[in-house]
Amino acid sequence: MDKISLALQLILSLSILVVLHELGHYIPAKLFKTRVEKFYLFFDPYFSLFKKKIGDTEWGIGWIPFGGYVKISGMIDESMDKEQMKQPAQPWEFRSKKAWQRLIIMVGGVTVNFLLGIVIFAGVIFYWGESYIKTADAKYGLAVDSLGMQLGLKDGDRVLSAGTVAMDKFSAGLVAKEIIINEATELVVERDGKETKLTVPHDLAEKITKYDNKGKQLFHIRVPFGIADVDSTGSAWKAHITPDMKIIGVNGQPIAYQHEFKKAIQPYRNGIA
Repeated sequence: MDKISLALQLILSLSILVVLHELGHYIPAKLFKTRVEKFYLFFDPYFSLFKKKIGDTEWGIGWIPFGGYVKISGMIDESMDKEQMKQPAQPWEFRSKKAWQRLIIMVGGVTVNFLLGIVIFAGVIFYWGESYIKTADAKYGLAVDSLGMQLGLKDGDRVLSAGTVAMDKFSAGLVAKEIIINEATELVVERDGKETKLTVPHDLAEKITKYDNKGKQLFHIRVPFGIADVDSTGSAWKAHITPDMKIIGVNGQPIAYQHEFKKAIQPYRNGIA
C-alpha cells in the first residue's frame, strides 16, 4: 500500500510540473494570437482518457503518465502535416510569428521550470529556514582535510574570517568561496583560545577547483566518536562490538573523534587487526 501511495504522489507531483511547463508554452502562444490545437496531460497514442474541445484547443488527459504536450499550429515537428508546409503561413500559425515571439513561446516551458524552482526553494527556506551551525557553536572546532592542511589549518581550529568577511556560519564552502571568487589572501582562526592569522597559498584556489580534488574539502566539523548502533551483518558485530562500548583506540592509536576513527581503520577495510 505504501508503494502505491508513493507512486500516486510521484504521478501527482509530475502532473503538476508537466501542466505548469506546458502552460509556459500555451500562455505566450495565446498572447501572440497563435492557435493551440491540443493541450494534453500525459501522452495519448490511439486513445485518451478524457478530452474536451474549448475554442480552438482540445484539452485532454492521455493514458501514459510520462509527460504531456501542447500542439501549436504551424510549429514544425514530427506531428505536422507535410502538406500543410506547402501552404502559405496563416496569421494564427507559429511559423508566421516574429522570431522573438517564436523564441518566447519555445522557451516558455523552461522559464516556468526555472521560476518554479526559485519559488519552491524560497518556500522551503521560508517555512523550514536555513539549516547551519554557527561557528561559535562548533564546540570541538574543525577536522581538517588534506586541502585545509595546505592552508595551515589544524584540528580544533575555528575559522573566524576569510579576507574581510566574518565566518559566522561554520562552512567550508563559504571559506572556499571567499578564496576562489573574492581572492581572500588571509584567514583568521581561533586556535587554543587565541586568534591566529593564516596566509592563503597563491595556488590554493586552483587546487580547490581541480578535478583531482573533487570530493575533498578544506575541513569538516569535528564531532566526538561514539557507537549509536551496530549493523548485525558488519565486521563490528563480528568483532563483538556493542553500542554500550566506547572505543578509545585502534591498534594503539588514540581515538577521540569520528574523523580519527575513520582514518585509523582505513588500512583495515577487510577487518580490524
